Amino acid sequence: MAQRSAAESGAGGEYGAQNITVLKGLEAVRMRPGMYIGSTSARGLHHLVYEVVDNSIDEALAGYAKRVTVTIHPDDSISVEDDGRGIPVDVHPTEGLPGVELAMTVLHAGGKFDKNTYKVSGGLHGVGVSVVNALSDRLKVWIKRGGKEHYMDFARGITQAKLAVLRAVPARETGTKVWFKPDATIFQETQRYDWTTLASRLRELAFLNKGIQITLRDERPDEGRAEAREEVFHAEGGLREFVQHLNRSRKPLHPEVVSIDTTRDDIGIEVALQYNDGYADTVFSFVNNINTHEGGTHLTGFKSALTSVINKYIEKSSSLNKKDRELRLSGDDVREGLTAVLSVKVREPQFEGQTKTKLGNSEAEGAVRSVVNELLTQYLEEHPKTANAIIEKAISAARAREAARKARDLTRKKSALDVAFLPGKLADCSLSDPSLCEIYLVEGDSAGGSAKQGRKRDFQAILPLRGKIINVEKARFDKVLSNEEIRTIITALGTGIKEEFDIAKARYHKVIIMTDADVDGAHIRTLLLTFFFRQMPQLIEAGFLYIAQPPLYRVAKGKEEHWAYSEGERDGYAERLGGGGEGRGTVMIQRYKGLGEMNPDQLWRTTMDPETRTMMRVTMEDAVLVDETFQTLMGDDVEPRRQFIESKARFVRNLDV
Repeated sequence: MAQRSAAESGAGGEYGAQNITVLKGLEAVRMRPGMYIGSTSARGLHHLVYEVVDNSIDEALAGYAKRVTVTIHPDDSISVEDDGRGIPVDVHPTEGLPGVELAMTVLHAGGKFDKNTYKVSGGLHGVGVSVVNALSDRLKVWIKRGGKEHYMDFARGITQAKLAVLRAVPARETGTKVWFKPDATIFQETQRYDWTTLASRLRELAFLNKGIQITLRDERPDEGRAEAREEVFHAEGGLREFVQHLNRSRKPLHPEVVSIDTTRDDIGIEVALQYNDGYADTVFSFVNNINTHEGGTHLTGFKSALTSVINKYIEKSSSLNKKDRELRLSGDDVREGLTAVLSVKVREPQFEGQTKTKLGNSEAEGAVRSVVNELLTQYLEEHPKTANAIIEKAISAARAREAARKARDLTRKKSALDVAFLPGKLADCSLSDPSLCEIYLVEGDSAGGSAKQGRKRDFQAILPLRGKIINVEKARFDKVLSNEEIRTIITALGTGIKEEFDIAKARYHKVIIMTDADVDGAHIRTLLLTFFFRQMPQLIEAGFLYIAQPPLYRVAKGKEEHWAYSEGERDGYAERLGGGGEGRGTVMIQRYKGLGEMNPDQLWRTTMDPETRTMMRVTMEDAVLVDETFQTLMGDDVEPRRQFIESKARFVRNLDV
């Protein structure tokens, strides 16, 4: 019989009921907040807002709310107010508590678990307002219902003030207002809300739920702004306006957005699409307002139907020659230059995948496929100009596919392990376990030389890149693959690319972009990020992509030295080393404009040593916002880029030009 040590058995050597910890109420949420909101970083902080807003959106989906207002108060507390029916205030027949108190203090208590209350719910993947209550230092709720305004007060999930009636209100006035202040002991990394992050999600919700008016207000003081910042999101056109928004800095091939909005097999299906003259496809899918980053059955149904419809249209087209009519287009061919949004409303969604954002309902695939097959075919027949623009784009993509295949073969001919293919470039590591290995993509031979000399050869590989890689936002896939630096990266990583990408074949689990701290370095970094986002997004989703953070300054006096990553740090170190009366005369300050200015030992100690380095992991929390940003920065349209730079200019300090 296996024996347990005293440590395993407890101090007394016995394992009994007294050793079992019972977490009551919302204690479990405060004990393990990451289990409920993903993390206690900025991502989790913003998730609190989404949970409360989800309740308001559910009321709107049920037809009872038209307006939602989210306010960021000066102390970074949040209030969410809607004009829905108001959370129930009557006493629950079995629990003996008012409905609002149950919703705020008991996990999995809410109207969305009753099929008669909400047909579909946008918060089904979430955890409810009770978790927001548990993770807030203070939460207050006001409810207008039945001609009265009710009020309750909570602190860290515990009721402070029982439900009370504040005043009488007109019977027509209904709704809920929730105010909360996140608990700083939980969210230690940051308690500050980001306008852009919240605006992006609220704008998305307005597009996904046409007719709803969502207002975002920011009452925090800001330089040069006398009044509160406010933006209203309202889209009567729903997904049509969403696609127009996504394509605003692209050049559409046809003026109108093709849209479908119907119900099939008790599943609400809405699709909008428009082609542009670009080469990347931008397709977003949602289930009950949840962004299904990993796709699922609904997206599979859409893609297969789109390919089928366009191939059948080509077969029947009398304006095409026999050779083109016999073409069999692939999914990649028909999606080149496509911007599309698919949104389905499902009563009981079943999610799967690593992040639970992949729809598994088999009935959704058939419903979406039949709707798109039927209605898109009808649309193309009734709009021949639009159809011809789409067909020409797809056929052009098919012709380029053969050239891309030839270019792709160049990356296959040599094994990813054959460093002879990369003479003078890849300095590989000796370990073969990818989880222990990392590769630095380094700007230029000079920095590459320092990195090669300073690295630890057993687990660190160095790949110097000469010049700037191709801008994949403006190039077709065959042109991308014909770029030598791109081919070198693909071969070194070993994963393949596009539909052949296989994360299991990754030769390194850390891919680190290391460029100079100047304008050229920033441009090269952005080009690389654009490449990975468009061609290898799975690498980002797996958490394998990083950005190195080399110091900007070395501050030294005698044998003492410090590395500064900002002007503020530089000045602080200089003052400390110089002493109050000495000044900076004996303090040496060195500015590093390029990695090549560091000797190998310095580069190792500051930027490459896992024990001391700082790196930023590249994430893709909001794919819609990321897509918009890359299109703005790297696309053809100059005006949106100018506006973006002007809006962000006030955040820039001491730009090197």
